[in-house]
Amino acid sequence: MTDKKFIFLAGHHRSGTSLLHEIIREHDSVSGFSNTGVPEDEGMFLQNVYQPARAYGGPGKYIFDKQSYMNESHPLATPVSAEAILTQWEAYLDNSCTHYIEKSPPNIVRTRFFQKLYPDSKFVVIFRHPLAVGYATQKWSKTTIKSLIEHTLLGYEILLNDLPHLKNVYVLRYEDFVQNPQNKINSIFDFLGLASLTVKHKIRLEVNEQYYARWQRNRANIIKRLHFPLTDKVEQRFNNIGYSLRDYRQLEPKNFFGAHVNES
Repeated sequence: MTDKKFIFLAGHHRSGTSLLHEIIREHDSVSGFSNTGVPEDEGMFLQNVYQPARAYGGPGKYIFDKQSYMNESHPLATPVSAEAILTQWEAYLDNSCTHYIEKSPPNIVRTRFFQKLYPDSKFVVIFRHPLAVGYATQKWSKTTIKSLIEHTLLGYEILLNDLPHLKNVYVLRYEDFVQNPQNKINSIFDFLGLASLTVKHKIRLEVNEQYYARWQRNRANIIKRLHFPLTDKVEQRFNNIGYSLRDYRQLEPKNFFGAHVNES
């Protein structure tokens, strides 16, 4: 259907997907959406085959609706859908490039769907501490931080369950990226099979700190404390995705961070 290679960026809202999209899109061989007039130039708004996140509640809510999840068994996972989406997206892309990149946060629960549509796709997934994702998203969702943490954890857990089914995926952690952005970008472009480029964007190191401070204030408030149950079970869920809630600056080593290539 197409000789273009798709790169799909996935990650929760406010987890760093937009920054990664801007950096990768600058490559001469990569074409991505820009100045489209839709929020954050996200491809989910530039097609009418599948529903965007707002159809299921929007940021911080949509994953709770099981209908937002899509895999290779979804009724829309057909060649007809693939052709229709490609046709609509190519109106905004440079056909002279060898790679197309698309970034929409709900891709985190739709990787297997896009792999079915475009089998040679590669996926870049970014994780970020659920506290940072939750507090940064709250202004849109208007829901509790407890609900937002659950939403964030659930999205990462779904992605990790889907990981063995993906042929080409690179998983990185926002906190690692901001410490050494050039190193991580070099690794991502190596995974993509493209020469790397110099990161020109200003990368702020301490952005998470404002969200950790809000967490501390909430924990100190006796009235609000009941909304933050810090149990062993919750801590284990954080540890499973490479983070901690008890020691939120601690990063857990996990073998799923990095490139995964499954030839089978």
